Amino acid sequence: MADTNNSTIIEDEEEYDLKDRYLTFYVGREAYGIPIKDVIEIIGMQSITPVPETEEYIKGVINLRGKVIPVLDIRMRFNMPSTGYDERTCIVVVVHGDNLVGLVVDQVADVIDIPEDCIDPSPQLDQNESSYVDGVGQLGDEVKMLLSLPKLLAKD
Repeated sequence: MADTNNSTIIEDEEEYDLKDRYLTFYVGREAYGIPIKDVIEIIGMQSITPVPETEEYIKGVINLRGKVIPVLDIRMRFNMPSTGYDERTCIVVVVHGDNLVGLVVDQVADVIDIPEDCIDPSPQLDQNESSYVDGVGQLGDEVKMLLSLPKLLAKD
């Protein structure tokens, strides 16, 4: 008789191995992180087809190996001034529910481990503020703003 729980054990181990790992990137001068378990791939900038009547931060869609993926510009989502894209600008493709979404970032940094005990809750500056930050990771003198993909991708 085959062991049907074996694949569940492997998936649980893989998720445990990724638990404290974050892809870090820059938007402007600030360092941000998202859980590596949500990252599908990182691709260079490519032609983005605009979609009419969408939020300004939604740049449009791309075709990635036959899948149409919406792309949003993190800089614009954060109400930062738009800058031109350069050779460091890239699209981080993430999974959100059953969908893939591309996030335009200024520069990808590293995949790092941030243990749970090194993460502080997001500072609450305004009771009504809908912060995209889930927590603040501290590694020595470095601080990484850890983003909440559900909040970041939610419509305002």
